Parts: sequence; C-alpha cells; structure tokens
Amino acid sequence: MNLPKKAILVLEDGRAFRGESFGADGESFGEMVFNTSMSGYQEILTDPSYAGQIVCMTYPLIGNYGVNEEDSESRRPWVEGFVVREASRIASNWRSTETLDSYLKRYKIVGIERIDTRALVRHIRSKGAMRAAISSIDLNEKSLLERVLNSPEMQNRELASAVTTDESFEYESKGDEKFHVVCFDFGVKTNSLREFAGLNCRLTVVPSDTSAEAVLKMKPDGIFLSNGPGDPSAMKTVVEEIKRLAESNVPMFGICLGHQVLAQSFGGETYKLLFGHRGGNQPIKDLASGKIEIAAHNHGFAVDAKSLPAEIEITHVNLNDETVAGIKHKTLPIFSVQYHPESAPGPHDSEYLFQRFIELMEENRQ
Repeated sequence: MNLPKKAILVLEDGRAFRGESFGADGESFGEMVFNTSMSGYQEILTDPSYAGQIVCMTYPLIGNYGVNEEDSESRRPWVEGFVVREASRIASNWRSTETLDSYLKRYKIVGIERIDTRALVRHIRSKGAMRAAISSIDLNEKSLLERVLNSPEMQNRELASAVTTDESFEYESKGDEKFHVVCFDFGVKTNSLREFAGLNCRLTVVPSDTSAEAVLKMKPDGIFLSNGPGDPSAMKTVVEEIKRLAESNVPMFGICLGHQVLAQSFGGETYKLLFGHRGGNQPIKDLASGKIEIAAHNHGFAVDAKSLPAEIEITHVNLNDETVAGIKHKTLPIFSVQYHPESAPGPHDSEYLFQRFIELMEENRQ
C-alpha cells in the first residue's frame, strides 16, 4: 500500500498547515480564501472569478458526487489551488464521469487535504485573506514562505484580461429572439448566458477590452457586465469605456465585478474586504420591498457607499456587514448587484433580476 504524499500550506504571515497531497503534484501560489457552499464544488472550481486564488471549502467532505462536463461554468478550472478537509475518492452519482482527484490532476490543479480547515478559516476571518502557497515538493516552511512573500498581491491586480474570451462569439436564444444583449466577458459564467438564452435573448459575448464604439455598432438592446476576478480599481480603461456606454441610454445590468466597474464609471470607489463573501448563503435585503433574499456571492472587493454620487441609489444591502449589494441609476436604465443571480451553485432567490433586465429593455424599446 502506497503511503499518501505529504503536502504543506503556508500563509504569508507564517502560519503553516501540514496535510496530504491530492489532485496534481506540484506547487501553487495565490490569495487564500474560503467558500461556505455545501455543494457545487465543480461550479466553484470553474468560476473564472477565482483566478489568482487558492480556495478552501468549509464543508468537510468534498468530491463525493464526482464531476461531469455539464456542470462546468467555463472552459476550465481557474482556481490556483484547492483545500479541503477530506477529498472523497469515491464518486457516487449517475451523472459523474470522473473523480474530483482525477479532474484536478487532468487540469494540473494542486490540492491539499487532511488539514484543519476550521482553524484555517478562523485564521482568515481574523487576519484577512492573504497570499499563500500549497506545495507537495518543497515542504520547508521558511523557503516556501520566502516565495509566498514574493508572489503578487491581489490589490491592484487586473485579472479580467487573463480569463476573458480571445474573440467575440454568439450565444443563441433558446426560443424566438426578442432581444440582442452584448455581454462583457470579465469572467462570465455559462449559467448567466443560459439564463438570458432562456428569456429569448441572443448574446454577443465580447472580450473585456472591447470599446464602447464597437459595442454600439452592434446595436444591442442591452449590455450585460459579467462577474470576474481581480481588483476592480485596476480596470481604469474598461471603466472609461463603460462610462461612455452609460451615456448612450442603452439598458445596462452588472453583476459582481461588473457591478463594481459600473459604480466606478459614475465616480464611485471600491475597497478590499477583510475576507470577502464567498458562498451560497449571504442574506441580502431589497430596500424597496423590504424582502430578504439568500444569494450566492464570490467577491473580495466592495463598493464604498459614501463614494457614490447623488444620481446613484443603493437598492440592496448585505445584512451580514451592511455593504452595498445593489445600485441603480435614478434616471438612466442601469442597475447592478454585487452577487451572482445566475445561481450556479447557489439558491435561486435572485433569478428575478434577469427578468427585471428584460423588462427594462422592453420599456426602453417602447
């Protein structure tokens, strides 16, 4: 019987966790974050918003239902590394085509298991998300820490250009086409495209650096600003193009990174949260209706409420920490939310936002 290969996780403040290697053999560096979802690990792995990050799952057993091609949210996994308490070697589900371990090996994603994930998460909640490394090669804490401290920080790091599509492409409507939506791919998840297609929208998905002029030439009924990774304050050129589009009176809907970019285009500012919001259990209050929705989140930055100009109204707040969770323009057909209404994975409380955007495009057309 082969003994499991040892691995180590080292944080930039020197805290270290020793465990066992799973997935690919090797080393990975990134920002250490955690996700509180109980399932949906494949959707999390393939969410481009996790580019540059090592993800720890708080639920203790991960991988028990395997993976399959249908549940991928993009063309490949984007996490830098994966941390779990226990990685199931058994994949028991009729839809499963391979185990989590073989999937990570195939995409060269380094993982570590058999560590105290509760202690790791408590440390991150107290000290904040920070740089880290997983290694199954160099097990020396000091030498690994030196390289962690030389790795890039998430602040001021622009990553949307690393995950965006190389070329524009069409995503067809499921039914008779009623609207044409241009989607800025900052790291878009496939389920967002499916949601629009199911509402009779044809989408033109464009690279993150597409100019406002090029978008307007496509004569869209609406513009969608997707989720994505990195620091929104590092996207100054994109912000300027979105500002030009906002002045065109074309309806616009932003989520996650798209929400942050939109807020900046009106003069708002963003800041880095201590440990971010990642999981499918964040309580959001709609200030207009007073209703509470449980929403899926994946972000480490937030919009500064005090920086928003008078023409921007805050529509939703996160009840855990009172951060801005939604905004709208008081006169232009523009709104955005900080969370993930495509719900893959996550609760479906927020799907109504896609319908709200459809209604906005209908009103604007009339």
